[in-house]
Amino acid sequence: MRKRSNWSIPYLIFLIIFVVLPLILILVYALQDSQGGFTLANITKFFTDKDALSTFAVSIEVALENTILCILIGYPAAWILSRKDYNKSAVTIVLFIMPMWINALMRTLATAQLFTILGMNLGKGTLLFGMVYDYLPFMIYPIYNVLSKMDKSYAEAAVDLGATPWRAFWKVTVPLSMPGVWSGVLMVFMPTVSTFAISEFLTNNKIKLFGTIIQENINSSMWNYGAALSLIMLIIIGISSLMSKDKEQAEGGLI
Repeated sequence: MRKRSNWSIPYLIFLIIFVVLPLILILVYALQDSQGGFTLANITKFFTDKDALSTFAVSIEVALENTILCILIGYPAAWILSRKDYNKSAVTIVLFIMPMWINALMRTLATAQLFTILGMNLGKGTLLFGMVYDYLPFMIYPIYNVLSKMDKSYAEAAVDLGATPWRAFWKVTVPLSMPGVWSGVLMVFMPTVSTFAISEFLTNNKIKLFGTIIQENINSSMWNYGAALSLIMLIIIGISSLMSKDKEQAEGGLI
């Protein structure tokens, strides 16, 4: 145990039991029929299941809207937090991160109760409000990290060369901050697609997201199809992660 590498063994065991093994089980169940034989029917069923496809389309639509709203609200907030001339207290940053310390289900239930007290009808508007409330910190924090560590001399040099502050912001600050934006997009978009509790409580199950379809199949003991849907979701997340990484590298190379 004198070697530093040996201290990683408990984490490796945890990773195998709670990450690798569940992923293997999802793959095994997705490629099996009810009798345990190999089949691709569970995966191909998704492409012919109108309910699953329509739910997936709605999930993508809601995820896009939520991500755009989080960018529009989160980027200015992150920019203000990163500016020492506007923000002189770490307390302000903590206030934005504080909602992440509370259980997401508790936040959702509290939000639903607030709408009930106000007498508002639950629907897409309340769903987007709850989504933005839950995921906004995941957009602000990565953008804030990039902006706070950015060398401000680049924007100052652009202004010295004749650019207006607004043009320097769009041509220098925004491109340099894109790695943080892409990280935020990935942290907001994919969880929105796969969530189910927020849509269930904030719309009274009027709007179903992809995670809801997976939950319903698992609860109905349709483990194989539920696992296939989960596998499709994992593949989409993997592709999105790779695309985001390539995008960041390409922009980093251009910069």
